[in-house]
Amino acid sequence: MKRPPAALVAATRTLDGISRLSGWLVGWLIVPMVLSLVWEVTARYVFDAPTIWAYDMTSFLYGAFFMLGAAYTLLAKGHIRTDTFYAAWSPRRQGWVDAVCYLLFFFPGLIAFAVVSWDYFAVSFARGERAVSSPWMPIIWPLKLSLFVALVLLLLQGLSELLKSLWAAYSGAWLDGDAR
Repeated sequence: MKRPPAALVAATRTLDGISRLSGWLVGWLIVPMVLSLVWEVTARYVFDAPTIWAYDMTSFLYGAFFMLGAAYTLLAKGHIRTDTFYAAWSPRRQGWVDAVCYLLFFFPGLIAFAVVSWDYFAVSFARGERAVSSPWMPIIWPLKLSLFVALVLLLLQGLSELLKSLWAAYSGAWLDGDAR
């Protein structure tokens, strides 16, 4: 069995570490989200004094939670995959298919989306955009920034997955701890 180059192992471990750390940090968004929900339910049904901010806060936090967790989900192999044929393939063939799919579909789409999402954030930030559908009218650029950050994190994890796929295509074996 071929040994992977140290630089490859170091690169994938670093990129995977970023996804693990971001996943851990993003997981903590659940706390303020739940607290705002509990506050709203208590205020509404116990004190008959609903808030104007809790719904928006919960929606924004859930949106950020969902988007920012995508890179960790990719690392954990949690995204949807059709394994009907894939599971029976050799690691070499899996690596080739994964590498081609990352290069043809994953990176071009996400890079375009990241460019657009940066503009989406920049315009919102420059205008001081607020959510007009709420009497609270919170600023919404932080949510739009989280979309861009989520895409950058997902691109970094995608690079790690591409490197692992190329190694599997070349060597016929996945890097240690990365069996499919």
